[in-house]
Amino acid sequence: MAYDDELANRIREVVHGERGLTEKRMFGGLAFLISGNMAVSASSRGGLLLRVDPAQTESLVSEPHVGRFEMRGREMAGWLRVDREALETDDALRRWVSRGVACARSLPPK
Repeated sequence: MAYDDELANRIREVVHGERGLTEKRMFGGLAFLISGNMAVSASSRGGLLLRVDPAQTESLVSEPHVGRFEMRGREMAGWLRVDREALETDDALRRWVSRGVACARSLPPK
């Protein structure tokens, strides 16, 4: 399944003008990177793949339609899946994407 073009365009509107922004196809989705660090991706499974501070993971997964990202059956600390239902409004999308951008900005450039 390909990523959701409409969601990718909505993300693009939120991150437009961010310093060091690039786009790259990754994991079957379209990732948005800040200085080489992935911040957020329009996932091929729908919704977002989102990078966050690992210390925030536990509190964020308690929100509706948010879960830990799993790769090969293993939960990845600092990575979340945010389902479409949590992204229905532009404000909600902006709130999630800004978390990913903040996390990517906190990392050294690649």
